[in-house]
This record gives sequence, structure tokens and C-alpha cells, in this order.
Amino acid sequence: MRQPDFGVEAFVWDTDPDRLVPVDSVSRVSLDLLLGIDRARDTLLANTLQFARGMPANNALLWGARGMGKSSVVKAVHAAVRAQGHDLKLVELQREDLPSVGRLLEVLRRAPYRFMLFCDDLSFSHDDQHYKSLKAVLDGGVAGRPDNVVLYATSNRRHLMPRDMIENERSSAISPSEAVEEKVSLSDRFGLWLGFHPCSQDEYLEMIRGYCAAHGVEIDSETLRAEAIEWQATRGSRSGRVAWQYFVDLAGRKGVTLF
Repeated sequence: MRQPDFGVEAFVWDTDPDRLVPVDSVSRVSLDLLLGIDRARDTLLANTLQFARGMPANNALLWGARGMGKSSVVKAVHAAVRAQGHDLKLVELQREDLPSVGRLLEVLRRAPYRFMLFCDDLSFSHDDQHYKSLKAVLDGGVAGRPDNVVLYATSNRRHLMPRDMIENERSSAISPSEAVEEKVSLSDRFGLWLGFHPCSQDEYLEMIRGYCAAHGVEIDSETLRAEAIEWQATRGSRSGRVAWQYFVDLAGRKGVTLF
């Protein structure tokens, strides 16, 4: 493929045919609006700044509860680093395109930029062989991982595969200790493990108040509390995503434009 035009800040890797599709506007929220995940946010930001400055940095696995800002913090950190004057590029790689990652790395290796390679919602089933392709990014093979590429992946699973499959393979294998070592050890190849856990009710309400303050949505505290708690009850869960969904509904009722 031809060397792409790297004039924009973000791309999506497409394999039909191989090409980097430019993204003119990345969908994201500001880093300071991601509340309740301070440690993970600050750690990822520091690691990314190191990388953007040409220093050594780790690949990162962001794992944990659904809707707690794993993918949001990756995109927000990218924006924050660029705001500090670093021309860091974001490249999104779909899980189903992992077998093509070697070709993608060769394209990025030749470019005079630094790249944050982002794979969202990463996980593997029992007979899934895609995890072998991921090693090209984490270990690099003979050529080595390009110095100008770092990988950030998100997953609901700490070990990237369901716990029941891990236990089933261990129980049925001739050598249980080796049965799933290759798949389980894949997550060990990430230098950073950042955990995202369910938020408390106070954190949930604080997220909504932060959105209201940032977008100029006015509502009295008691009404917000009652509505937000009712909203989470109807959803059967409490997370940053649910907080944002309630806020979008609230902003719409208040006639406030967000986008």
C-alpha cells in the first residue's frame, strides 16, 4: 500500500484493502470529566507522555467493569497529550483485524510519527487463534515492536478469556499447568494493568454533576439526585456510561446542545 497522508490525528485500520482511514473528528470527552478513575487516568497519561517524548513506555491493558471509561480514557489521554504539543497519532485496530497487525506495524514503522495503537473490547474465546497475532505487537517477533508504536487495549476480562474456559482447559488437560499458559500469559505481556471497578453512588452522582457544570446544565441538587438514582435503577446498573446517558437525557429536556 502507498504511504498514507498523516495530516490528521487519528485513523482506523481497514483491511479491504489495507489502508489507514483518516478520522477527522474523534468522539471523546475531556480528561477532567472522567471522574472516579483517577489512578488509572493519571498512570496512563504519564505513560503516554513518556512515549510521546521519545522515552521508553509500556503497552497497557485496561480491564474491568463495563461502562467505567476504559475506552474513553484512552481517547481523552490522546487528546491531552496532543494539547501539550506532541503530534501523537491514534490508530484504532478492530479485534477481527488482528491477523493483519504485522502489515499494519510495517506501515507505522516507516512513518516519522509516534502512534498509539488502540484495540477496544479485546477478548478471546476457547478456539480463537487471533491472540497469536497480538504477540506481534507485544513481543515483536524477529523484527521487534516498532519503537514508535505503543499498544493500549481494553477488555472486560483481566486474562482476556472467560474464567470458565480457563478452568475447563486446566481440568481436562494432561498437563494442567501448561494448558492455558499461552493464552493467560498474553495479558502478562502488557507492562501496565489498569483496573476499572464499579463506581459508588456518590461517584456516580459526582460524574453527573461534573457533566452539568461543564455544559452549563442547571438543576437543583435534590431533583438531580432523585432522577439519577431512578435512572440507574431502571438500567439495573451504575457506571460512568449510565451517568452520561442520564446526563444526555437531562440536557435534552433542558434544551442544551452538547455536540
